[in-house]
Amino acid sequence: MTTQPMPPEPLLALERATKSFGPVRALVDAQVTLYPGEAHALVGENGAGKSTLVKILAGVHQPDSGRLLIGGEPTVFNGPAAARGAGVSIIYQEPTLFADLTVAENIYIGRQPTRAGRRIDRSAMNDATEELFARLGVRLDPQRIARGLSVADQQIVEIAKALSLNANVLVMDEPTAALTSVEVDRLFEVVRTLRAQGAAVLFISHRLEEVFGNCQRITIMRDGQFVRTAPIEEVTVDEVIRSMVGRELATLFPKTPTEPGEVVLQVEHLSRDQVLRDISFTVRRGEIVALAGLVGAGRSEVARAIFGIDRRSAGTVRMTGRPLPNGAPLAAMAAGVALVPEDRRQQGLVMELGIDRNLALASLSRLRRFGLIRRRDERSLTAQWAQRLQLKFGRLGNAVATLSGGNQQKVVLGKWLARDPSLLIIDEPTRGIDVGTKSEVHRILDELVSRGMAVLMISSELPEVLGMADRVLVMHEGRISAEFSRAEATEDAIMRAATGQTSEAAA
Repeated sequence: MTTQPMPPEPLLALERATKSFGPVRALVDAQVTLYPGEAHALVGENGAGKSTLVKILAGVHQPDSGRLLIGGEPTVFNGPAAARGAGVSIIYQEPTLFADLTVAENIYIGRQPTRAGRRIDRSAMNDATEELFARLGVRLDPQRIARGLSVADQQIVEIAKALSLNANVLVMDEPTAALTSVEVDRLFEVVRTLRAQGAAVLFISHRLEEVFGNCQRITIMRDGQFVRTAPIEEVTVDEVIRSMVGRELATLFPKTPTEPGEVVLQVEHLSRDQVLRDISFTVRRGEIVALAGLVGAGRSEVARAIFGIDRRSAGTVRMTGRPLPNGAPLAAMAAGVALVPEDRRQQGLVMELGIDRNLALASLSRLRRFGLIRRRDERSLTAQWAQRLQLKFGRLGNAVATLSGGNQQKVVLGKWLARDPSLLIIDEPTRGIDVGTKSEVHRILDELVSRGMAVLMISSELPEVLGMADRVLVMHEGRISAEFSRAEATEDAIMRAATGQTSEAAA
């Protein structure tokens, strides 16, 4: 008779945790167990309680009931320092760098190496930072100021900071949301290295293909409650989605066939310094044109130049045949252009203002009467859009920061739709939001296009591009390297064009 090997002692276990904020019960029954040498996925819709669970592991919150065990011993984290001291490191979804410090200073802040006289040893700090980046397979200057770093580079710095702490439990909250496919592959190489050294990785992501490709077990949460934990090979994507949302999703990409109408946006020979070079394309009424490509290819820069945030150095932009002034966002808005930016928190919302005020921000000129804005008119407008977009909120006057990521994205979208634009430019429409809300955002886009709106969509998620776009423009190093119809577009063809293999893409 053979005996089964005993499972290893968990590095971390959270058991039957509850947490309330006033009348709101964020966690009702949360549990997760992390073993050495495994990548463990934690999934659920926005509002499922994942962020609250992570903050308990980080020492930001303490559970109202339940217990946390580290190495089998009951533990209470009275603050983030206690969590870090116990070997738990957190990489949050939104980077939190000090903009005016260098990359190395951000990584080692509060624990800089010193030399005699307690002076900071900058050379040692920069060398240690270079070693961290070498482990990640990226090139970043340790002495570069953090201000101006791309979202992808900021995320890399956060990951390096966590690795520098030599944690044996690494919690990654949407770490790949702003990374290219190459950077994602490098990240998971690091995850495999950590696992081989006996670390446990808790991986939180809405990208189920990454979960199934890189994790050994999965825990599913819904409405603050634990649903199930299972080995990844014992569940399917459909089963996970059903457990997450508590219902069947008819389709993640609801695409209604449409017949494109007249040209709404016409871009001709658009260039900006060395960033964009000779960009030309059109977007018609009733179609979604997707800009695909790797991070840094210039996709967001095209949107900014069209909207007038960045001045173009050459070329013309026309809306329904009329040229738009260079570098004039107000003129673009007046012509019917709306821009939903990639970074909704920094560029799309005023986080301290109420949900209603954010929804009304782009429509203030239309609400103004004799120089004044009537609160009744503002409330009527915002209540209408909150209902149409199926927002989940307490009160419209609550700060927009209190909403989940998916509902924040809907507020940015509603802010612009309230203006009834002719052209909607939407950059990463479903970045960092759950599968249920993704389906809702896609439904909204399909409905808008069916009513005749023109949509220019920028997305790094190839399933989203293939599922929603009528035409796909692929960018590589500031140029359009290929164009595909919906019937021609494949993941293979798009990736070849995105990496500059245009001859193969054309074939």
